[in-house]
Amino acid sequence: MSRNVDRYFEDNKPFVGLQRSSLRSGVTYVAARGINIFVQLASTVVLARLLGPHDFGLVAIVLALVGFAPMLIDLGTTEASIQKTQISEVEISSLFWLNVAISVLLTVLLAAGSGVIARMFGEPLLAGIALVLSATFVMAALSTQHYALMRRAMQFRRIATIDISANVVGSVVSVVLALTGWGYWALVAKPLVTSVLAAVGVWISCRWVPGRPRVTPDVRELVRFGLGVTGFTMTDYLARAGDRIAIGYFYGPGPLGYFQNAFTIYSNLLSILTEPLHNIAVSGLSKLRNDADQLKRAWATALSSLSFFSAPAFALLAVTGQDLVVVLLGPKWAPAGPLLCIFAVRGIAHSVERSLGWVHVAVGRSDRWMRWGLVSALVQLAALAAGLPFGVIGVATTYAIVTFGLFIPALVYAGRPVGIGYDDVLRAVGPQTIAGLSAAAVGFGIQEMFLADHLQLIRVSISGAVCLGVYFTVVVGVFKMTGPIRLALSVLGEYAARRSPARS
Repeated sequence: MSRNVDRYFEDNKPFVGLQRSSLRSGVTYVAARGINIFVQLASTVVLARLLGPHDFGLVAIVLALVGFAPMLIDLGTTEASIQKTQISEVEISSLFWLNVAISVLLTVLLAAGSGVIARMFGEPLLAGIALVLSATFVMAALSTQHYALMRRAMQFRRIATIDISANVVGSVVSVVLALTGWGYWALVAKPLVTSVLAAVGVWISCRWVPGRPRVTPDVRELVRFGLGVTGFTMTDYLARAGDRIAIGYFYGPGPLGYFQNAFTIYSNLLSILTEPLHNIAVSGLSKLRNDADQLKRAWATALSSLSFFSAPAFALLAVTGQDLVVVLLGPKWAPAGPLLCIFAVRGIAHSVERSLGWVHVAVGRSDRWMRWGLVSALVQLAALAAGLPFGVIGVATTYAIVTFGLFIPALVYAGRPVGIGYDDVLRAVGPQTIAGLSAAAVGFGIQEMFLADHLQLIRVSISGAVCLGVYFTVVVGVFKMTGPIRLALSVLGEYAARRSPARS
C-alpha cells in the first residue's frame, strides 16, 4: 500500500491541536459549502423563471420517494468507518461492495416500480423521471467509501472542491437544458450529472482501489453500528419527506412546487450551517471518545458557536422571506413566501437539533440515535396529519411547532452517555434561541406597522437591519455571550497569519 493510500487507514486518535484543526476545517468547509449553496440557489432562481411550479412538483414527488436511497445504500457505513479507532482495507473493501450491491438492487426495484409511482399519483410523466433518477443510486455507491476515507483523514478542502465542481457543472447543464426547451428534464439532469461527476472526483482524489470483500467479525461490527445509524436516517427521512409525498398526493404538483422551492431556499441555508459541521464534528469528537470531559467541552464550544451564528441567519431569513421569494424567483412564486418565513423560524431550533448525531456517533451509540429517530419520526408524522387539512401552511406550521418541542430533549438524550444534561444544553443554546426568536418577532412587527407600503428592497434592508440589531443586543448585551465571536476572530486571525507572506 502506497503512502498516499496508507494515510487513509491511520489510527483514529487525538493529536496536538486537534480542536484548532477542526475549527479551521470548519471555517474552510462552511465557506466552501456557502459557495456551493450560492451555485445551488443561483441555478434555482434561473430555473424558477424558466419553468413552472408543476415542473418542480413533478420532480419533487420522485425525489421525495427515492431520496431515502443514498441513506440505505450507505447503510450507516460512512459514520461507522469514521468513528472506528482502527480500520483496514479489507473492512472498507467489504463495505464498498455491500454499498454497490444495495445500489444495484434499489436501481432494479425503482425501475420496475416506476409505472406504479405514475399510477399512484395520476401523473404518467413520473415513470420516466423515476427511471432516469435510478441511475444516481449506483453513482452514490461508488463514492460512499471514498468520501468516508477522505472525511476520516479530515481532507475537507478536497471534498469541498469536488462537491463545488460537480454542482457547478450539474447546474450549468440543467440551465442549458431548460433554455433549450427540455422542461422538467432539466431538473432531472442536475442530480444525475452531479452524482456522476462527484463519483469521478473522489476516485481521482482518493486513489484507494477496493479489493475482494471478506466477511470478518470487524466487518460485521461495522455493519451493526451502521444499521443503528441507518435506523435513524431512514426514520428521520420518512418524517422529513412525508410532507412532500402527502402534499403531492392530496394537493397535486402545483402546491407542492411552491412548498418545494420555499423548502429548497430554507434547506440550503440549513445545510450550509449543519452538514459541514456534522462531518467535522464527528471526525473530531470521535478522536476524543476515551476522554469524556474533553469531548463534552469540545461539544459545548462547537454547539454554542453553531447556535450563535445560525439563530440570526434564520431570524433574518424569516423576516425577509416573503420579499426574498418574489425578488429571487419572480411574482408567480409569491405563495411560497409565507412558507419560507415559517420554515426559517423553525430553523432557529432545527439547525441545533441537527447536531444530535455528533455525540451519538462519536461515542459509538448509534443504537440510541436510532431509537430517538423513531420517536422523532412518529411525532413529526402526527404533526403532518394534524397540519395536512389546513394545506401547505398548516403542514409547515405544525412541523415548526414540534421542532421547538423536540430539539432540547434530543440533545439531552444524545449527550447522556457523557454526562450532558439539560443545564448544559440550555447554557450552550438557550441565549441564542431566545435572541433569535426576539429578533424575528421585532422584525415582523416593524414590517407590519411601518413598512407595509414600502418597496420590497426597502423592507428587506430596514427590517433585516433591525432584526440583526435586536439579536446581537440581546445575545451580547443581555446574556453577555461573546465567546463564539472571540473564537471566530481567533480562527480567522490564524488564517490571515498563515496566508500572509513569510517574514524574514
